[in-house]
Amino acid sequence: MADVDASGAHQSGTGGAQGLGAVLRSRAYVRLLLLSALLGVPVSLASFAFISLEHELQHAVWESLPDALGMKAAPWWWPLLTLTLAGLLLAPIVTRMAGKGGHIPVQGLGGPPIGPKAVPGVVLAALVCLPLGVVLGPEAPLMGLGSGLALLALQYGSRYGKRHGEQGNDPQHAVVLGAAGSTAAISTIFGSPIVAVVMTLEAAGIGGPSLVALLLPCLLASGIGALVFTGFGNFTGLEIGALSLPSVPTAMAPDTGDFLWGIPLAVLIAVVVFCAHTLGRHVVAWTARRTALRTVACAIAAGVCITAYALVTGRTPEEAALSGQATLASLAGQPHAWPVAVLAALVLFKGVAWGICLGSLRGGPIFPGMLIGAALGIAFGGLPGFGMASGLAVGLAASCSANTRLPVTSTVLATLLLGKDARDAVPLMIIASVVALVTTELLRARFASPSASSTSSTSSTSSTRPSAA
Repeated sequence: MADVDASGAHQSGTGGAQGLGAVLRSRAYVRLLLLSALLGVPVSLASFAFISLEHELQHAVWESLPDALGMKAAPWWWPLLTLTLAGLLLAPIVTRMAGKGGHIPVQGLGGPPIGPKAVPGVVLAALVCLPLGVVLGPEAPLMGLGSGLALLALQYGSRYGKRHGEQGNDPQHAVVLGAAGSTAAISTIFGSPIVAVVMTLEAAGIGGPSLVALLLPCLLASGIGALVFTGFGNFTGLEIGALSLPSVPTAMAPDTGDFLWGIPLAVLIAVVVFCAHTLGRHVVAWTARRTALRTVACAIAAGVCITAYALVTGRTPEEAALSGQATLASLAGQPHAWPVAVLAALVLFKGVAWGICLGSLRGGPIFPGMLIGAALGIAFGGLPGFGMASGLAVGLAASCSANTRLPVTSTVLATLLLGKDARDAVPLMIIASVVALVTTELLRARFASPSASSTSSTSSTSSTRPSAA
């Protein structure tokens, strides 16, 4: 990467091809590719251990423990206990440990790189938050784990090289290797290395030979990581709870009605996501002082929201707690089993809890947002001329786009989730992603403070440079 500079982003034609060829032939870049390939193995194994442990803890908290206490399911008051415990355990991590438990979720997946010293705090914060019902996903901790391990390997490699008379690593190698590590880690939870690499492609903010040189290590590390991750999962038989939809509503080719309903639905989803992010930014400011006490208070407030959902609907609080993968699968598999009133309550109470968690607790921002978008899509699915399949497609794509501000990544992820029935719905999902992004940007320009807009834009744009590094 030493031969790749900013001018490479503007090269084209023969000059650009020659610049890329020089990079690919350099010994430093070949070593970087080899290290990226080797990194895919330990990063995927570490990711597997993390996700498996998180899934087992979640199962114990929400199923095994209530069953041992003689309950058929977690009662309505259960989130008050689990979220309070999550806040109490998280408070000393965010105030005393290196890295403060990782990035604040509302700031996006970007931010400063997660170094090796911060990895224990990131993993510990995720393991005390996610299984206990915090409304966040595992993607951000996974990216921090992957980048931290990658940078640790680079540090050891640099020390070894110096002992043998070699020069130190190019600073750009740390950026690229960190991106490769986090891409390898996040590809495991998305179920495909393609989504992670497309995210890198869209968020990198560079082009030409520089972009290709960045993507090759990410693609190599994530591909090998996904292979090891899948094989190890089959070997052990452990569940990891990766984002997937075993069954979805039967789809037909979208018609005029799907687009007429899909566009206002995408706007509505963007408004809901924007409101949750706005709440999260206010919570960040509120927890800047007396952080430990207010972190606990935020966790309790999230528990109150989840409890309110259970009381209002008479359903299990688990549907509104946690990241939402299991609820999303249930919603997609049996959309007619969810009354519109229940879906509205899910959007309201989970949305508020998500906004609180975005600004105070630790985890990833993507998965709960996709569930909220899917719930709105299914609720709209009964409208004349629309349909459950189209509503779900719009909900997944629009919510992810409004949340991450990466419309191509959002369309690819929604397409992979919907499987073989997604091909005809791709144009609808693309339009929904673009409409949601444009709506979000207009809302930010109109209502967000300049400092908040600047911070959010920076974190979104850099999500795969260093912190995707």
